[in-house]
Amino acid sequence: MKSETLTSEQFYTSNTNSDNAGHALNSSIFRISNDNVATKKVSERTKSKFGLFVLVSTFVLLFVGAYSVYYLQSDFDQFQLDRMNSNWGFPFLVVAGLLFFFQTGVFLYNLYLFIKYKPIESVSDEMLPTVTVIVPAYNEGKLVWDTLLSLAESDFPAHKLEILAVDDGSKDDTWYWMQQAKIKLGDRLTIFQQPENAGKRHALHRGFELGMGEIFVTVDSDSIVKKDTLRNLVSPFVVDEKCGAVAGNVHVLNSKKAILPKMLNVSFVMSFEFMRSAESKLGSVLCTPGAAAAYRKTSVFACLDEWINQTFMGQPSDIGEDRAMTNMILKQGQHVLFQRNAYVLTNVPEEYTGLYKMFIRWSRSNVRENIAMAKYVFTDFREGSKFGARLLWLNQSLKIVMAYPFMIFMFVFIAMHPLLFLSSTLLGILIVSSFPVLFYAKRYNLADSLWAYSYSVFYTFSLFWITPYAIVTANKRGWLTRGLV
Repeated sequence: MKSETLTSEQFYTSNTNSDNAGHALNSSIFRISNDNVATKKVSERTKSKFGLFVLVSTFVLLFVGAYSVYYLQSDFDQFQLDRMNSNWGFPFLVVAGLLFFFQTGVFLYNLYLFIKYKPIESVSDEMLPTVTVIVPAYNEGKLVWDTLLSLAESDFPAHKLEILAVDDGSKDDTWYWMQQAKIKLGDRLTIFQQPENAGKRHALHRGFELGMGEIFVTVDSDSIVKKDTLRNLVSPFVVDEKCGAVAGNVHVLNSKKAILPKMLNVSFVMSFEFMRSAESKLGSVLCTPGAAAAYRKTSVFACLDEWINQTFMGQPSDIGEDRAMTNMILKQGQHVLFQRNAYVLTNVPEEYTGLYKMFIRWSRSNVRENIAMAKYVFTDFREGSKFGARLLWLNQSLKIVMAYPFMIFMFVFIAMHPLLFLSSTLLGILIVSSFPVLFYAKRYNLADSLWAYSYSVFYTFSLFWITPYAIVTANKRGWLTRGLV
């Protein structure tokens, strides 16, 4: 059975005075002016044609690459022969073979875990814990209004839900929209304004210090939740007393607006619904996303001082607050789970500049937290099996360690045999990306799944440098994407 296809329209509330289903977009969250409908339709048709061009071009490129491998087979045979006769040929073959078998084994194990995974169903209203939702915001404008209203419309007992919004010294009209949300929601919402911009970590810290709930839920101020997201997100804490944190299921809100969000939506489904499902079966989800995550209050306060004062190479950490909190809760021996049924839609960059800066921030955090995780993952940090957490750490660390050897080999290969490199790379993309395509098509739809091919081509040729760059700049501070339009 196919999963529900998620679009931003599902998060809109219908106008009760309308008899036409087409008026569903005229909601309390987003209202589209009639004067702009014609312009919007023309824009969507243009984007649709460009999107089709990108997809067709991707397939042409991939199949030309695949045919080139066949056409250049004699050249590939000679390359393999020359490599085996060189001093480095056999050692390289051994290392490459070991990495291939390791990665194949990890993939098959993850596939097995994914098949075994099932999200925890929501508990009854009576069993739900008290929850404090914390929404940090910086220069989000009206988006914070949309976020707060979606939270207020949650199917969650009102007397058990506290919503706190913290304006982290915004320079735009974010505070105004928080005030408007306060007027609309009344006592259901409490708003705070930081005297100056101190960073997302400090805005969250204020919420943690003030929140009264048994469970803290953090939601980014450019994200929209479904009505049942909160109750599904916090139910594992009732069912599993060892659960310290839960990750939500992140999809892309602006996937209809540009090519990059379309690609990222397929990538997010793989990252969350496949990888985090597998990690959840091991009780060791490595990162609870800022878009939607839940934490047991006692687990947060057990590491709150360490988290807010975290440093890296002598500098205060102002990025990766979600990965850091997850890591510290894992270190306590707590389980960190993933809830596939706790959907949240979030905005992602629509242009290359914003995208690569976001990836640099994530990769720097990944480098830092893998180093931090190495300090405890091989100790007796939790009761029961620790194999899963150790395997996940090893897999992540190998990708970091092999980043430079892989890049050096790639440049040498390009310099010596550019056609062989290009054709073999495109064939590899065609083969490897077919799994994300099939996975997304099975869970949602075939048409959007094809963007996995385009994303793989795009990432391979324009974002391959992210991890190597993040390694040598891991000590640098800064959010990078704040202030980008």
